[in-house]
Amino acid sequence: MNKSTSSDLAALRGLGKVSAGWLIEAGISSAEELVEVGAVRAYLRVHSLPGINSGVKPGMNLLYALVGAIENRPWQEVARIEKGRLLSELESYREMDRLFDGSGS
Repeated sequence: MNKSTSSDLAALRGLGKVSAGWLIEAGISSAEELVEVGAVRAYLRVHSLPGINSGVKPGMNLLYALVGAIENRPWQEVARIEKGRLLSELESYREMDRLFDGSGS
């Protein structure tokens, strides 16, 4: 892992070394890439990492922190104001993944 890349991501509001490491493992190595991928898709990528369940497991706070990092807002504010929307968006992405995985596309 490139230390400067990791520290660049870790410098974003609400993110730290662990979450930056997860993002890099998930193929997201810069703030620009995080914005391009989006918070929900980045969260799903982190959750799909091999072995992610054997260590510290990312929870919903990671999703809120990713939104906060993109929008330069405290994750607590994101959680309080946008929790319902984010949960709905997350479920929509998961449903799309199930549909495409089931169709062989």
